[in-house]
Amino acid sequence: MSDIKKVVLAYSGGLDTSVIVRWLQETYQCEVVTFTADIGQGEEVEPARAKAAGLGVKEIYVDDLREEFVRDFVFPMFRANTVYEGEYLLGTSIARPLIAKRLIEIANETGADAISHGATGKGNDQVRFELGAYALKPGIKVIAPWREWDLNSREKLMAYCEEHNIPVDFSNKKKKSPYSMDANLLHISYEGGNLEDPWWEAEEDMWRWSVSPEAAPDQPTYIELTYEKGDIVAIDGQAMSPATVLAHLNKVGGENGIGRLDLVENRYVGMKSRGCYETPGGTIMLKAHRAIESLTLDREVAHLKDSLMPKYAEMVYNGYWWSPERKMMQTMIDESQEVVNGKVRVKLYKGNVIVAGRQSDDSLFDEKIATFEDDAGAYDQKDAEGFIKLNALRLRIAANKNRKLG
Repeated sequence: MSDIKKVVLAYSGGLDTSVIVRWLQETYQCEVVTFTADIGQGEEVEPARAKAAGLGVKEIYVDDLREEFVRDFVFPMFRANTVYEGEYLLGTSIARPLIAKRLIEIANETGADAISHGATGKGNDQVRFELGAYALKPGIKVIAPWREWDLNSREKLMAYCEEHNIPVDFSNKKKKSPYSMDANLLHISYEGGNLEDPWWEAEEDMWRWSVSPEAAPDQPTYIELTYEKGDIVAIDGQAMSPATVLAHLNKVGGENGIGRLDLVENRYVGMKSRGCYETPGGTIMLKAHRAIESLTLDREVAHLKDSLMPKYAEMVYNGYWWSPERKMMQTMIDESQEVVNGKVRVKLYKGNVIVAGRQSDDSLFDEKIATFEDDAGAYDQKDAEGFIKLNALRLRIAANKNRKLG
């Protein structure tokens, strides 16, 4: 890659990516453009601008992407009721295609030859960033320092900083978390440290967004969610933007001990990994969305969506957000959501999300037919006999055959 003149780096402002800036400058003798995204991680991102400038970076991007993140990535994913391996709500996975998209946009704007990221060679994120980048700009070059250098420990990174005069911020006196953490508006994740032992129970003081269910209020909290075409547009009657919706649900969910998850997942690169996640808002969204769909979706549409969901989840997890198959599936999912309108009332209580009511002008629930009381001829129960016999025909044929063979 000796022809590389300019690289766009996904830059957090932390130790790893600050080292990467200098390493790129010295190893590739190239200009570095930094890109820092605010996707709701809860930390101030603007200081990254000064840090990048101090490293000699002249083109610095610090972008607030919170609304785009929820509107164009989180909400479409939740229209599919997406869950990976039965539990994981894909909080880290769904942020990566947005970052890849913005990296490529900035590369186009600045005339950069390559992009770079700080993902390690063992994880899923390298795959997600790079698959997204290649899908959006096939000829882009990618530099992944963790697959090239030998700075594979914190001690080596610190030594590199000292040797190359890279300032390290020691002003934060707070106890450093022993875990590798990633946060955005959808979730916060914890990996590494004691969590690498699957038998180890996570300490209570690890969790940042939620109280424990035991410490949650003794009285339930009720909220009412308004849906339009599968997306929440208001809470308790107050219209909200997508990012505001998720931030509000995170707050009220966390206060009620909702959204904690401890799982062992199968990474795309082939290994199993144990991680803990907090997804309070997403946990509420999934339960409520299924509730409004239960009223408004045709049975076969709902069942087809459910059958396809694991494949959709796998595509998001493995980094294929920008693939033609994900886009095709999204078109079908979004078409199904045209009738997913109405309100859902949920009760939040000590870690539980309980559906307390649902209503919709597009409801397919017909009380005259569903009632156990006199249905006034809306449903002729005698018809069920022929229906059952026809559906039992193959079972009866097989049973008779087996009896003769026995």
